[in-house]
Amino acid sequence: MSFKVAIIGRPNVGKSTLFNRLVGKKLALVDDTPGVTRDRRVHAAKLYDLHFDVIDTAGFEDAAAATLPGRMRQQTEIAIREADLIFFTVDAKSGLMPDDRTFAEVVRKSGKPVVLVANKAEARGAQGGLLEAWELGLGEPIPVSAEHGQGMPDLRDAVVEALGEERTFGEDDEDDSDEIAASEVLIGEDIADPDAEAAYDDTKPLRIAVVGRPNAGKSTLINALIGEERLLTGPEAGITRDSISVDWDWRGRRIKLFDTAGMRRKSKVQEKLEKLSVQDGLRAIRFAEIVIIVLDATIPFEKQDLQIADLIIREGRAPVIAFNKWDLIDNPQELLAELREKTERLLPQVRGIQAVTVSAETGRGLDKLMDSVIKTHKVWNSRVSTGKLNRWLEGILAHHPPPAVAGRRLKIKYVTQAKTRPPGFVVSCSRPDAMPQSYVRYLTNSLREAFDMPGVPIRMALRTSDNPFAGRAKKR
Repeated sequence: MSFKVAIIGRPNVGKSTLFNRLVGKKLALVDDTPGVTRDRRVHAAKLYDLHFDVIDTAGFEDAAAATLPGRMRQQTEIAIREADLIFFTVDAKSGLMPDDRTFAEVVRKSGKPVVLVANKAEARGAQGGLLEAWELGLGEPIPVSAEHGQGMPDLRDAVVEALGEERTFGEDDEDDSDEIAASEVLIGEDIADPDAEAAYDDTKPLRIAVVGRPNAGKSTLINALIGEERLLTGPEAGITRDSISVDWDWRGRRIKLFDTAGMRRKSKVQEKLEKLSVQDGLRAIRFAEIVIIVLDATIPFEKQDLQIADLIIREGRAPVIAFNKWDLIDNPQELLAELREKTERLLPQVRGIQAVTVSAETGRGLDKLMDSVIKTHKVWNSRVSTGKLNRWLEGILAHHPPPAVAGRRLKIKYVTQAKTRPPGFVVSCSRPDAMPQSYVRYLTNSLREAFDMPGVPIRMALRTSDNPFAGRAKKR
């Protein structure tokens, strides 16, 4: 039996630091700036022998519902409703603030069990703030230092006391699937049998990252896909900071969606917090299999859009383009033809990339987008037997043999597929260093067309077979 714990409190009391301490990983962004966290994040946590889900929340602020702080507060209120236990966190170093007293009343009215956590208790002068915390009427404050890991045994005992032995020591159903360790990410998966063409497995969970420039509609798109207001959205650019993962079931298939912060041009990213957000987004791209690039259909293919796409292709991920805000377009047919032409011209390295028009606001095109995601994922996982590849190579060499370099013709012996995810091929040839890149591109494009592999990066490595007589002294 599992239970959920929500960590709440005003901004800058160390909620995300405590969250990271409990999950054992630095998942949530942490900075001295108040209000870093905006979306709520859920992850499996462990506190000695206790296993539970912990929810990181935005700083609780008293603000109108229409404002960004007001919408952040609504997300925190949802977390309170979902939780079985609340960690009401205060800053023992700075002492109580008026907002602490206001929100203590909100927590009390929720009727949920509460553990009062006095964070930063290691600081000089924290004793005064610890004594002040009694005034909230939420029981005995537990002094902890989330940053240094102090006070965790007392926190564990407080959880057991608040929920009772029966509730806390149920069946262990810890699940660490919310964050994929880097060691589990397969940028290229070796396949033992070179002639095996494995069938596509549609039962495996699928990891999808949603990326794009600020205010392209990434969070709104995820909310529209899952059918609930899970992520914080609004007209302001740059709302999302952390890369938040959301579990979803689409037509019986488990999918993990990663929302990421908007990526601006590197020259514009000056603040440390935005740099951390972008790094978090890049990590999500590496963890993902499919990356949906959300473009604003009203201003598509800005320079930054192309740089994001190029990064995804270099990482070997499978890209799909979503032209969002299609409901704002007055001349859809004319613009669609223009976008198709630009897509082929500006992204030649993934010729045939799936591009879909959607409206996250109205829900238009979402099923078509997911169909394109699955189609691209199948191509990304596909492999071709060595026999088929070499029959194709015979035709290519007869039609268009490699050129002569320095008076000597280059020879290609055979080709085989060494990897999938993305498809990677090894070409055995004489003098790989002398092979013109134009001919390598010709091979790649011909292979893409012959075996129907549109829209994914294809790796082509040139190798020469070792000369068994190299290095031997000549016989006299």
